[in-house]
Amino acid sequence: MGGEAGVIWAEDAAQRSSVAPLWGELRYGRELARLLASREFHGVKRRDDAPPAMLIPGFMAGDPSLGVLRQWLRRRGHRVRMSGIRTNVGCAEAIVGKLEKRLAALAQDAGEPVFLIGQSRGGALARSLAVRKPRSVAGLVMLGSPVADSLAVSTQVLRTVRWVAALGDAGVPGVFSSTCKDGACCADFRAELAAPIPSSVRATAVYSRSDGIVDWRACVDPRADPVEVASSHCGMSVNLDVYRVLDRTLDARR
Repeated sequence: MGGEAGVIWAEDAAQRSSVAPLWGELRYGRELARLLASREFHGVKRRDDAPPAMLIPGFMAGDPSLGVLRQWLRRRGHRVRMSGIRTNVGCAEAIVGKLEKRLAALAQDAGEPVFLIGQSRGGALARSLAVRKPRSVAGLVMLGSPVADSLAVSTQVLRTVRWVAALGDAGVPGVFSSTCKDGACCADFRAELAAPIPSSVRATAVYSRSDGIVDWRACVDPRADPVEVASSHCGMSVNLDVYRVLDRTLDARR
């Protein structure tokens, strides 16, 4: 973003992206039903050494969107801390600053590093946090997170991004503005997105070629283990295959 030039850039990004049809996002209900009907989901075994975990929701979403995942993690034995985000539309740097404090408090209370799981924009925020505070992070999973190109999304989502940025430009509090794309406010956040993930943090990037919101190619972080699933974008937090990935990944941290 950044004035009229930013609008043109965003439209060019949409033209070069490879986003699946938006109607594929209607799978969310089926994905949730499949998960809730699964014996794997209900029969998850509790781990006595499960690390603490922090969950970060996606763009325009809040902590309740990850409620099913939170309950599953708790049954698995994890101490879970939510992000405190009601609607994920704030300045990225401001959000990461708040998450940094939550991460530090959880790591101190638990006496060990924290596992970060972020969906969509939440994964980008989690990646920034892992680079910034690697000693407090045990692992990182990004679910459909366009970390390679934040604007490699569908045209409908781009319109929403521009609308939110216009609100921020107008002075609405708690909303990112057009200056966040290349302004000084989010310089550290952008640098952390481009920086290597510390070797002490095993990172996983989950993506879907049938993602109807984000171009799957933007989710393939060269510094994370790529894992492909058959999932909608919004449904990654309730997709059984994603939970299988999380189950393996969390156990690998033990």
